[in-house]
Amino acid sequence: MKIALIGYGKMGHMIEQIALQRGHEVVCRIDIDNQQDFDSEAFRSADVAIEFTAPAVAYDNVQRCFSAGVKVVSGSTGWMAQHGEQVRRQCADGGCTLFWSSNFSVGVYIFNLINRQLARVMNGFAQYSPSMTEVHHIHKLDHPSGTAITLAETIVNEVNRIDKWAVGTLTQPDGSVIEPPAGGDAAKNTITIDSERRGEVPGIHSIVWDSEADSITITHDAHSRQGFALGAVLAAEYTATHCGWLTMDDMFGAMR
Repeated sequence: MKIALIGYGKMGHMIEQIALQRGHEVVCRIDIDNQQDFDSEAFRSADVAIEFTAPAVAYDNVQRCFSAGVKVVSGSTGWMAQHGEQVRRQCADGGCTLFWSSNFSVGVYIFNLINRQLARVMNGFAQYSPSMTEVHHIHKLDHPSGTAITLAETIVNEVNRIDKWAVGTLTQPDGSVIEPPAGGDAAKNTITIDSERRGEVPGIHSIVWDSEADSITITHDAHSRQGFALGAVLAAEYTATHCGWLTMDDMFGAMR
């Protein structure tokens, strides 16, 4: 399979290493200094592009893939709330293909299956209230993380008394704390997501169900970015033979 990489930082390099180990060819590497390569023959020859960049540029990168007729796998977060409906429509009606996930880790996918099952159980135990904390490296620009939002939306969908999620506190690398926006919703029908940015933490997500009597906590702690990179390559392999709007449920549903 021919792969184009969009974003050639630490994650891009790790994806490249795993892709080569799995017998694939990297035909194009696009970063901030060579944007003109979106128009290259090498890029158009790719079976799939893997995009890991920043929220401000991810949508435009996906559109350039669509324009070139290249299927795309994107793990960039922070842009779906604004553009998700449009890209889903492009995949449904315009013949485009996007595999998007807030997190490509196999472990995180399993973690969300556990999260979903626990939420279904907790739907019958009103004395428990959920909250969430996510911790990431200092380079991550968006908060809460896309993974935290996905986990929270799972709880909202499964628990009748939880109607929405809300932004909580942000602990910055220097230890200072930014409170949520004025009028932030801390009501009982809301799951609040607190964020922390420190060091080079690949990603920690903890969900707590608290009651007066006790609490139950589940946590996923990524040891490195390797799990994310492997999942992205697996997604590219799946995307090469599938079309439309694709997700981790499609890929792992086919595997299970």
